[in-house]
Amino acid sequence: MKKVLVVRYSSIGDIVLTTPVVRAIHEQMDAEVHYLTKRPMAQLLEHHPYIHTVHTIDRDNDEVIGHLLAEQFDVMVDLHKNLRSRQIKKAIPNARYYTFDKKNIDKWLLVNLKWDRLPDMHLVDRYFDGLSALGIVNDGKGLDYYIAEADEAYGSMFSRDYGDYTALVLGANYYTKRPPLSLWEDIITRYQDRTFALLGGKDVVPVADSLAVHDHVINRCGKTSLGQSASIIKRASQVVSGDTGLMHIAAAYRVPLVSIWGSTVPKLGMYPYYGDQEADHTLVENETLGCRPCSKLGHDRCPKGHFKCMNDLRITL
Repeated sequence: MKKVLVVRYSSIGDIVLTTPVVRAIHEQMDAEVHYLTKRPMAQLLEHHPYIHTVHTIDRDNDEVIGHLLAEQFDVMVDLHKNLRSRQIKKAIPNARYYTFDKKNIDKWLLVNLKWDRLPDMHLVDRYFDGLSALGIVNDGKGLDYYIAEADEAYGSMFSRDYGDYTALVLGANYYTKRPPLSLWEDIITRYQDRTFALLGGKDVVPVADSLAVHDHVINRCGKTSLGQSASIIKRASQVVSGDTGLMHIAAAYRVPLVSIWGSTVPKLGMYPYYGDQEADHTLVENETLGCRPCSKLGHDRCPKGHFKCMNDLRITL
């Protein structure tokens, strides 16, 4: 049995998008799969049945180099492809190295010059394209996400207590990827016959508190773990989310999804991914603005000051 090390340090959505590759390596190569990531990200992978061991770092590769050398890996699959992951390549020179084309120049041209040279290809498909020499192929089954038993129980209890509900994902790492309060307020006031569950971290608690004054809103922002939030999403009748990690988890469960796009654009290759599987997905973006995309990751504020990419949207459920 071959031993394969997959490297992706962060973040939530990016790691979820690597799961088709992990599955293919395990099933098609009959390999023992190890995964290297940052310590906070380990929770995403620790219940994954196709991963033998999760290796983690806090700050520096030196924390884990000795352990990786001892494993004597046959193959390293670099799905991060940065300076840090190249250090791992040098540290385990006997492992055959495979990676993919990040299209960084093409992304820069799209963001800065609005010159679109990017292929119409999702990041997951670019992974498989770059790893073709490894002998694996995309099985078309989409993404995986596995939840701890205790978190499954939490979601079951939530569903039992609140019945049918729509999950609204308020949070995102960057401000310009978060739908604004006015957009959420508009949805909640127009659909008063629905129950809404609010999800997100402590960064969106003030927004959630403003929305929680409505009787048909259940506020779980800053109150649930990632696994508990995933379990709530898994059981939702619909999910509405910006470009963030929980959006990809919703896609993994093929929950009916409305994805909302602001400073980033789907053309960058990070839209909800379903492989060959059927899915109920509506993509909402403001295509009239010449300033989009203004970033491949997001900003802490709108560079133009108007935030029209989000403020001018109206969502239909």
